[in-house]
Amino acid sequence: MVYIMSWDDFVERSVQLFRASPEKTRYVMKYRHSEGKLVLKVTDDKECLKFKTDQAQDAKKMEKLNNIFFTLMARGPETDISEVTGKEQTAQPPKRGRGRKQ
Repeated sequence: MVYIMSWDDFVERSVQLFRASPEKTRYVMKYRHSEGKLVLKVTDDKECLKFKTDQAQDAKKMEKLNNIFFTLMARGPETDISEVTGKEQTAQPPKRGRGRKQ
């Protein structure tokens, strides 16, 4: 099992692996507090993809990967995941509250 160094490459290959065999693909997270390392593994028993990090900022990336897998599992493997990975956010209307009138 070889670790993939690039996060983007890991995500892309993991999604391809899931789409190829959604019934057999597993996604595992392992955190070792003593070493401060997080290891992510995606496998279908034929191919194994692993990513290792010790950076706290990668936790947000892991959360996005979880959202991608949840979307693919809930909506099906052929679902477009651009809305999950995109950064488009809707503008929220200003709040009207008990502030001072201007």
